[in-house]
Amino acid sequence: MRVQQHDIMCQTKTLDNVFVSVQVSVQYMVKPGHEEKAYYRLTNPRHQIESYVFDSLRAEVPKFSLDDVFVVKDKLSSAVKDTVETAMDSFGYEILATPITDIDPDAGVKQAMNETNRQKRLKKAAEDKGEAQKILQVKQAEAKAAEIRIQASAEADASELQGQGLSRQRQAIVEGLQKSVSLFTDGVKGMEPEVVMDMIMINLYFDTIKEIGSGDKSNTIFIPHQPGAMQDIASQMRMGMLQAQAGSKAPQ
Repeated sequence: MRVQQHDIMCQTKTLDNVFVSVQVSVQYMVKPGHEEKAYYRLTNPRHQIESYVFDSLRAEVPKFSLDDVFVVKDKLSSAVKDTVETAMDSFGYEILATPITDIDPDAGVKQAMNETNRQKRLKKAAEDKGEAQKILQVKQAEAKAAEIRIQASAEADASELQGQGLSRQRQAIVEGLQKSVSLFTDGVKGMEPEVVMDMIMINLYFDTIKEIGSGDKSNTIFIPHQPGAMQDIASQMRMGMLQAQAGSKAPQ
């Protein structure tokens, strides 16, 4: 009259043709008032229960793939209980529960499943690593582009300021020469501005030669250096100054 448990191991096949061993623990007892029926109608109730469990599992498990079998374990347990309970009721036995306690695929299948899972994880890790490297390279490229833009902008600003400084320097030279010529012609009556300009240019020329000669690491410059060439140098320098003055007065 006590509750008994019968552990049954059934080997069957799944929908994807994988053999698995399914263990079911059948908990049963003789129904009160049906002791005579349970005693006289069955010689081996445990063997009878096994037959119904095998029949139920081999009918239900092939409906699902191996992965789904682990998910629908409760559904399989209910199907087994309904089948066994209906069959054993006529023999005076009550089926209390039929929990599925273990699902064990073939060893080779388990190894293959583990290897597949390992490969998936390796692939995912490689994809994540590649994505991280891609993001790093994109960020480095963006930083490099920003650095180039900043450097180009700085060089442009420096060139602009350098051009402004050079323009102001030339303008100051022209204004200084104009002032020198005006003072000389005002102080010496009858002196032509062209002659004064030639004198100033020659003085500047000799000052330049002096500066070059006094430098420790100055470069050697070869230019025509005779009395007849002084006039030509002065003429060229004067023409350049006049052109610079005309350019500074041109409308913008």
